[in-house]
Amino acid sequence: MTAVQARPGRVEVHGVHKSFGTHEVLHGVDLVVEPGSVTVVLGPSGSGKSTLLRSINHLETVDRGFVALDGELVGYRRKGDKLHELKEKELLRQRTRFGFVFQSFNLFPHLTALENVVEAPVSAQGRPRREVEAEARELLSRVGLADKADAHPRQLSGGQQQRVAIARALAMKPAVLLFDEPTSALDPELVGEVLAVIADLARTGTTMIVVTHEIGFARQAADQIVFMDDGRVVEQGTPAQVLDDPQHERTRAFLAKVL
Repeated sequence: MTAVQARPGRVEVHGVHKSFGTHEVLHGVDLVVEPGSVTVVLGPSGSGKSTLLRSINHLETVDRGFVALDGELVGYRRKGDKLHELKEKELLRQRTRFGFVFQSFNLFPHLTALENVVEAPVSAQGRPRREVEAEARELLSRVGLADKADAHPRQLSGGQQQRVAIARALAMKPAVLLFDEPTSALDPELVGEVLAVIADLARTGTTMIVVTHEIGFARQAADQIVFMDDGRVVEQGTPAQVLDDPQHERTRAFLAKVL
């Protein structure tokens, strides 16, 4: 049985570059996320936000620079002055320290809501099913879906599916939760219910990095806001600093369109 590591969850992104073919998407990004804090990443489409998020848990390999979680390199080990990519088994172990909530839910259609939440802790962490099931029911209750444990994804609204996906990410007891535009695939009237769940999580001291266009959520929940443009961190600070007194013209231009 695999021991489940406790948090903190300090994330360091240092000089990260990433290209797809000849197109450089990230141009030397630096970022520090403190344990228990909420970082919201804002920016126009194509600014590299999702690529940064996927690089943090090594869903994308980086070309230069590195990411570390609590001082441990993510995706690599250092040997002398060279980095060697981890073997798949080590990568999977490391990735369980990150919970990832995607735009498009990614639930298993043939499993119930409860089974979707239970699957990964049992298969990836080797935890006893009975123990995980009890926790999964608590998590579904926490996201307001106690009565939907036996429903299949097709029987749930988009907002309910995304809340199951959040419960599934929490079931791994991750050090860090990553959200990639978690409301962008939802009908407008369903956005609020998902943001409310994420805002509740923000108050529990879970380390979170949230890519979103929802400025109201950013103002309410974020400890720091990072504004990206063209693969670079252009500006970062508290919500009051970035949203109310932006220093960079690109930030001001972006906010003028969305506020």
